[in-house]
Amino acid sequence: MTDPTVPTRIGLVAATAAGRRHADTVAAAWPHARLVEGDTVAAALRSAWAGCDAVVAFLATGAVVRILAPLLGDKHSDPAVVVVDEAARHAVALLGGHAGGGNDLAEQVGALLDARPVVTTATDAVGLPGLDTLGWPVQGAVAGVSRAILDGEPVELIADADWPLPALPPNVQPPPAGSEADAGYRLLVTDRVVPLDERTAVLRPPSLVAGVGASRGVPAEEVAELLHRVLTDAGLDRASLRCLASADVKADEAGIRSTADALGVPLVTWPATRLAAIDVPHPSEVVRAAVGTPSVAEAAALLGADGRADDATLLVGKTATAMATVAVARHAPRGRLAVVGLGPGAPDLRTPRAVAELRRASVVVGLDQYLDQVRDVFRPGTRVLSSGLGAEEARARAAVAEAAAGRAVALVGSGDAGVYAMASPALEYADQRIDVVGVPGVTAALAAGAVLGAPLGHDHAYLSLSDLHTPWEVIERRVTAAAEGDFVTVFYNPRSRARDWQLGKALGVLAAHRSPDTPVGVVRNASRPGERVHLATVATLDPAVVDMYSVVVVGNSDTRLVAGRMVTPRGYRWRS
Repeated sequence: MTDPTVPTRIGLVAATAAGRRHADTVAAAWPHARLVEGDTVAAALRSAWAGCDAVVAFLATGAVVRILAPLLGDKHSDPAVVVVDEAARHAVALLGGHAGGGNDLAEQVGALLDARPVVTTATDAVGLPGLDTLGWPVQGAVAGVSRAILDGEPVELIADADWPLPALPPNVQPPPAGSEADAGYRLLVTDRVVPLDERTAVLRPPSLVAGVGASRGVPAEEVAELLHRVLTDAGLDRASLRCLASADVKADEAGIRSTADALGVPLVTWPATRLAAIDVPHPSEVVRAAVGTPSVAEAAALLGADGRADDATLLVGKTATAMATVAVARHAPRGRLAVVGLGPGAPDLRTPRAVAELRRASVVVGLDQYLDQVRDVFRPGTRVLSSGLGAEEARARAAVAEAAAGRAVALVGSGDAGVYAMASPALEYADQRIDVVGVPGVTAALAAGAVLGAPLGHDHAYLSLSDLHTPWEVIERRVTAAAEGDFVTVFYNPRSRARDWQLGKALGVLAAHRSPDTPVGVVRNASRPGERVHLATVATLDPAVVDMYSVVVVGNSDTRLVAGRMVTPRGYRWRS
């Protein structure tokens, strides 16, 4: 499967047998990577540069620099280049670190080859977000403002709305209320056209949606020229266009689709019934007769990309030429809540996506002991809201409140945040004001299963034995159902000082449906320091060896111990 963070066409260039072996490793892992040949190594490198989105060169850095130097153009269009040494000890992001994805590519190549990624861009080196890495267009004095942020100079943050930005360091602050703008550095977040100077950078948030209606066969030039004129007259920057929007019947209109492609934005279309339900200032019975809705351009602009017209304001009403109609709406920002599973505890079982979301957030909320595992990941300026055991409801409400205020929030849980963790309580409160991102994690059951062998090889059930939120009668009924169904059974929250009888009771229920010699595995601190494994049977397990840091796995009628490992067959031929 292609990794979404890796460029889609990667050229591999090698000069020696060792280099080709490393290139073969990369090519075997990524079908979109290929070895580029040439009459000479220089010719191969130039060919890869011209024909690929990124280049991984298994050559000396100096040689790569000398060959590619005459070809350098613009960092926004040049391919990324990563250089790997002969012994595959280092993967150096040489070119296109941010704009071309070179830094990420160096990380990916390093992971494949067990090489150390070398990233030298200044913001990455000190853990700050690069202005050109936020996924939004950025204009103006990007280098100057970035340098000011790095050097700790005051930078005024002036935003039209509360966009969910990542954590920024303390020297980047909104100006005091009522104060005059000074002549220092500024970071603007706006969709409006603003004058630029050598001390101002502008982030373009995806706030604008252009609704487009058209007659059949409209030329792309007419759509593009009308859209450009409408945006210019309104003082709006096209870099803030989130999408073009229209009616479903226009989904195949070449003039509209090619305009969207040229702008690099998607075309979103809506059924006439959805468009007709939107109140617009300039309805037309002629349009209703033609396409079944009194408005295409205005209604589509208000519906936007996700159908939430309630957060949109029509900035430019429908404006028409002979064959095209355009309207523009601004959509208010919504807060961002990432519900992040940290995995079972070991840093190398934490997913790259989880790390990316923690670094994307300006506010991180979680249990104190879980936050302590990942504090080294947070960017400078991240606000951390921690609390102790038993405060799940308060943490969920706090995270939702921060996101509803327009911030980028990460709410963390151990394992997978959706399994006996924070996703459920948080999403009970998250409403339409919030974009929610779920980040899966390695569950405690999966970590324990990997330690025990393959106990989860067939159907299995997760059950929590905590009766703090679920009555024991309900838990017992579920344990009985798992026992009768012959499911491998995984017990979470199996035993604590205050709850010391539930595990024994549950094992008794299972014993009525299992052979006494059915294997049971207990894993304490799976993947963490102090990991401990205890193997027993349904008849011999002593609940006293179990605590809240443990996961208990009870096999089904087919589970066996093979060389000290629990194995549950999938139904393939079973060797006795």
